[in-house]
Amino acid sequence: MQQLRLTRTRRAALIGLAGVLAVSLSACAESKRDDAGGGGSGGTMVFGNTGNPKMFDPVFTDEGETYRITRQMLDTLVQNKPGTADLEPSLATKWEPSNDGKTWTFSLKQGVKFSDGTPFNAEAVCYNFDRWYNMKGAAAQSQMIYYADVFGGFAHNESSALSDPLYKNCEAKDPNTAVLNLNKPKGAFPAAFTLPSLSIQSPTALKQYDADKVSQSGDSFTYSDYAYKHVTGTGPFKFDSWDQGKGEITLVRNDTSTMPAPAKLDKLIFKVIPDENARKQALKAGDIDGYDFPAPADYGLLRKDGDQVLVRPSFNVLYLGINQSGNPKLKDPRVRQALAYGINRQQFVQSKLAEGSEVATEFVPKAISGYTDDVTKYPYDPAKAKDLLKQAGASNLSLKFYYPTEVTRPYMPNPADTFTAISQDLKNIGITIQPVAESWNGGYKDDVQQFGKQDIHLLGWTGDYNDAGNFVGTFFGRQKKEFGFDNPDLFKALGDADASPPGDQHAKAYQEANKQIMDYLPAVPIAYPSPAIVVNEKIKGVVASPLTDERFNNVTTG
Repeated sequence: MQQLRLTRTRRAALIGLAGVLAVSLSACAESKRDDAGGGGSGGTMVFGNTGNPKMFDPVFTDEGETYRITRQMLDTLVQNKPGTADLEPSLATKWEPSNDGKTWTFSLKQGVKFSDGTPFNAEAVCYNFDRWYNMKGAAAQSQMIYYADVFGGFAHNESSALSDPLYKNCEAKDPNTAVLNLNKPKGAFPAAFTLPSLSIQSPTALKQYDADKVSQSGDSFTYSDYAYKHVTGTGPFKFDSWDQGKGEITLVRNDTSTMPAPAKLDKLIFKVIPDENARKQALKAGDIDGYDFPAPADYGLLRKDGDQVLVRPSFNVLYLGINQSGNPKLKDPRVRQALAYGINRQQFVQSKLAEGSEVATEFVPKAISGYTDDVTKYPYDPAKAKDLLKQAGASNLSLKFYYPTEVTRPYMPNPADTFTAISQDLKNIGITIQPVAESWNGGYKDDVQQFGKQDIHLLGWTGDYNDAGNFVGTFFGRQKKEFGFDNPDLFKALGDADASPPGDQHAKAYQEANKQIMDYLPAVPIAYPSPAIVVNEKIKGVVASPLTDERFNNVTTG
């Protein structure tokens, strides 16, 4: 109980810190382009994206570069208050659970329209929930990672790894009241309703552009015209174009938006610049107005030049994934323990990550209810790592080590540097490393998460809402190709924690599950990084978020 109180106090402090990170993005770059930024409104903002989006229908991804864009166009029933992980109304003005937690009643905001002019109402809400539940085809279901993590399964599951569906049905009680019925309670609600994957989209546009069409050819997935060109929501911006040759996604103001109003900018451009140094140079040249995930080594120089470097509280985790189906030796817990003991995480955090970052002892960050310090720990001990490998008959272990390129993530500012540091540690305990580098949205995530081609890999997670299940439930709540193990006891512990009522009982259930996870060690937690966002000084209205949930609707040019 005392530990829980300390965790909550720290969580409040961290999230409160993020809440004051209201910042000013500069119009300097815009004035160099076309002098369109006067008067405190209108104009164009250009933001440096770290990687290409996958496409723009958020139910088919769990990936931050896509969400950064879709959050500007689409709304959820509930959202996070800017700069925090606290809940506030969005498309729903009120949400109420039944006593048994199996029914949620949403009172909807009135007078809202989608950007195609069609009305937002309870029928639209239910259409979206029914669409997700009734999704057909193994290709489509395999890409609905978040939906499956939250709702378990579909009307007709295409994979044996999916579970019985949580969703039962949705009723449009009247135009302004939607009632969501579940087969069992879920402790992650209402926070999970903030997920970008659960954004409400125009039923008319979804049907018109065949949004459910997902096809797979080998390792590649192709989506509908809706997902690439016609995403339609209620947000302050709407889609204009995606120039893949130039790496630019252009959004324009949605003049009909009442969520809460049209954007103040005329235009918002996301320019894809995968290399961090190139993003820095683009900011200096006035080609962009801001970018995410600056290199920690550049913080001082950027601040000296007058730019604002805003370090977010840690709300994420970097991990070394282990695929037990990739190499039979990885099924032996002594081998997995050897990997953990063999990585000098303290040195990595101190030399490669930003101020405020910490060594991870489990997969739930300290700011999240459900974290506990009472878990098995694996301090750096290369001699012990070598001995464990010898005991397991794995002294000559060889592993395919996958890592991403053409991207920067909040938990992994430089994937190549991260790979180099960790692979050298593993080589030092006698493991042979076969490096495999792949483009982030050019095959890496599918190869790692859908096809399980790797033995070990680098990945991580930024929390989407304040619940431990968003981390460990997402990672280890069911069988996944990424980790390649089947542990019914662990799955049950996480399922029971997920269904437990909010509050102390919910937190304690996840604390017990975290102990079980760190005993089993399905992967190795590396660090709790504190990512930053850098902006110049003249654009006003951006609020930095611990969830990387920055909305640009209130940005104005100075």
